[in-house]
Amino acid sequence: MQETQKEALVQKMHAEVGRLKIEVVRLKEITKPVAPDDSIGRLSRMDNIVNNSVNTAALAKAESRLAGLEYVLRNVDDPDFGYCMECGAPIPHARLMAMPGATLCVKCAE
Repeated sequence: MQETQKEALVQKMHAEVGRLKIEVVRLKEITKPVAPDDSIGRLSRMDNIVNNSVNTAALAKAESRLAGLEYVLRNVDDPDFGYCMECGAPIPHARLMAMPGATLCVKCAE
C-alpha cells in the first residue's frame, strides 16, 4: 500500500471515529430509561419501549464499529496491515476504504 493511500485511509478512519463517538453519546442519551412515574401515557410508553430497543441495538452496533476502527488505527503501521490473512495478497485499497477492518481479500472472503 502506498503511503498516500494509507494516509487517506487513516484520515477516513479518524473522521469515522469522530462521527461514531458523537453518535454513541447521542444514542446513550436517548436510550436512558423513562421513569415509571413520568406521565407519558400507556401507548406512548409502549412506543418508547420499542424505540428504546431499536436505539439500544443501534448503540451496540455503533460501539462495536467504533472499537473495530480504533483497533485498526492502532495496528495500521503493522507490516501485515493491508495484506490478506489467507493468501497474503495485498487487499485492494478500495476494499480497505469501504471496510477498513477487512483482513481478507475479496477472493478469500467469498
